[in-house]
Amino acid sequence: MSTPATRSRENTRARLLEAAAQVFAEVGLDGASVEAVCERAGFTRGAFYSNFESKDELFLMLAASVSEVRVNAVRTRVEELTAAGALVEGCDPIDLVQQIMELGGDDRLGVMLLSEIRIRALRDARFGEAYLAQEREMVSSIAHIVDDIISAGLLRLRLPAEIAARMLMIIWEGMTVRGAMAGQDDAQLRHSGGEELGRLVQLLIEP
Repeated sequence: MSTPATRSRENTRARLLEAAAQVFAEVGLDGASVEAVCERAGFTRGAFYSNFESKDELFLMLAASVSEVRVNAVRTRVEELTAAGALVEGCDPIDLVQQIMELGGDDRLGVMLLSEIRIRALRDARFGEAYLAQEREMVSSIAHIVDDIISAGLLRLRLPAEIAARMLMIIWEGMTVRGAMAGQDDAQLRHSGGEELGRLVQLLIEP
């Protein structure tokens, strides 16, 4: 059971993360200063540094939150489709993946945030290491979802689940970035990304 102090700390961190997302949406990663985030959240710099070592840590955690929302949305949708009997042998993978992804948690803000964080990771080796470690956790989570589908006997893959998960993530991120560049809204981002993901799944599934 969490203590009042623990709940207060969790609430503070959540408010800082929410404020960081809002400030980022307005001014970008570089412009989202610690001061601006604290002012938006209604906290002092002391409160910030009692929860985060740096702005880098804050934005890595925000990126992790965006990724977690993505994965949890996919997991929930897969469970719903499985319960409804939609995941059956011979189903159309493009249609199936679109059904899964179009109700996901992706949006333009998330795409922009992760894109700027990757640029930061390219420029700073230590930040890059932390980002890649976080990304490996996301790939592992996706691989678990793939493994669950395989365990249900619904399909067989040409590649191990971990490799397939990484390929799926790379294609999804590439398509959503390009969709955002083209001015697509959130629903269009998920649709175009899901369509390309479905084509990749066709190649990954054993006949």
